[in-house]
Formats: sequence, structure tokens, C-alpha cells
Amino acid sequence: MAPDTLVAAALGVVEGLSEFIPVSSTGHVLLAGHFLGFDSPGRAFEVLIQLGAILAILFVYAGRLWSIMAAAPRDPRARRFIAAVLVAFLPAVVVGVLAHDIIKRVLFETPVLIAVMLILGGVVLLFADRLAVNPRYHQAEDFPLRMALGIGAIQCLAMIPGVSRSGATIVGALALGADKRSAAEFSFFLSMPTMLGAFTYDLLKNRDILDAAAAGNVAIGFVCAFLSALVVVRGLLNYVSVHGYGVFAWWRIGVGGVALLALMAQG
Repeated sequence: MAPDTLVAAALGVVEGLSEFIPVSSTGHVLLAGHFLGFDSPGRAFEVLIQLGAILAILFVYAGRLWSIMAAAPRDPRARRFIAAVLVAFLPAVVVGVLAHDIIKRVLFETPVLIAVMLILGGVVLLFADRLAVNPRYHQAEDFPLRMALGIGAIQCLAMIPGVSRSGATIVGALALGADKRSAAEFSFFLSMPTMLGAFTYDLLKNRDILDAAAAGNVAIGFVCAFLSALVVVRGLLNYVSVHGYGVFAWWRIGVGGVALLALMAQG
């Protein structure tokens, strides 16, 4: 197996393991790719393999999704939940399209920024995890539209690699009155349209520069992301319900700190 193929497989595993925990999968993949010397055309690889992780969510939640869609014609609660996810998705559409070139050409190419955001995000996550609040919402289906829009606006911060999409949406939901389990679950559901939209838009933008080798690496990373994400999705909700997010915050701080030291050593 060629070196790039092995790296693509490893990065796919990193993507799948980190997509749904609040540590920034994109930040981890970009930093790992930087230190491993992996260069993808237009940085499309790092975005396109995320769909593999999203398919893991669809696989695990297929029954739940079907029941929500089937109930929507007669159940106002199901319709409100679908509307809440779509409303939360809208800010990312606007900001993602307008800032796409800056994100890919500047932010994705600044590993020091990624490392710093990992550390800062870890500090914020520690604070949010230890904040003593009395949650008002214990089911993701009960989030009001105004709250969903707020979570969606906060999600846009994750377009800075190292912030973490799941971390931003989880912290946003916690701050707006959700408990830890429902915050993570809403983040799961919001990831579906968000990552599908990012995949589609990035594929359209980069279709002319993806050669056979790059497409092969994306396919390998995609499969590895799907398989590894299945492991995380099945156990994450139960874990955070009991243990919270502290371990992920310390992981972020540790990885960001090590990355900064390594970058300084590189000069």
C-alpha cells in the first residue's frame, strides 16, 4: 500500500473517532496531515471524508429518523424538531458559502491557529462542563426554534478549524438550557445537513482538481471514517450522560499544547 494511501486511511480513522466528540475532527486531521506531510488538492480530502462519519449517524439512527419523518404529518412535536434542525442549519449555509475561500485558503493552512483554538476550546469546554445550571430541556425534540437558531449561529464558529463543530453546538446548547445528553443528541442530528451540505459544496468547488489518486484517497478515508465513527456514535451519549465532557477538554488542551511545541520545533 502506498504511503499516501496509508496516511489517508489513518486520517480517516482520526476523522471518524473525533467527528462527534467535541475535540475538532478537522483540526485533528489537518494537524496530523501537516506533520505526516499529507497534501490534498484544495484541502478537499479533509472535508469530503466527513460524509463517511455522517453515514455512521444515519446507520445508527435510521430507525429514529424514520419514526420522526413518518410521524411528522400528524405530530406537531416531530414537525417542530425537523424545523429546529433546519433552522439551526441555515446560518452555516450563509457563512459557509460566503467565507469558503478564506476558510480553505487561509484558516486550513494555519496550523498554529488550529493548535491555539484547540487549547482555547478546551478551556471553554471545561468551564461549560463544570457550570452549575438547571437544564430546562432534556429531549432534543423539545428545543424551541429560537434556541435552535442560537445553536446554529454558534455552530458557525466551528468554521475556524480547531474550534469543533460538535463542541460549539454542544456548548451552545448547554448554555441555552439543554442537559448534556440532549445537547449531544441535537448536535448529532444537526451534523447531518451541515456535513452533507459541506460535502456537496466542496465537491462542486473542487471537482476539476480531484484526480484519480486524490479520489482514491478520499474513498479510503471515507470508508475508514465510517467504520471508526460507528464505534463512537454507539457509546457517546451514554458516556457524556454519566461523565460529562471534561476528558475531551483536557484532550484538546494536551493535543493543542503538543502541536504548538512541535510547530515551534519546526521553526
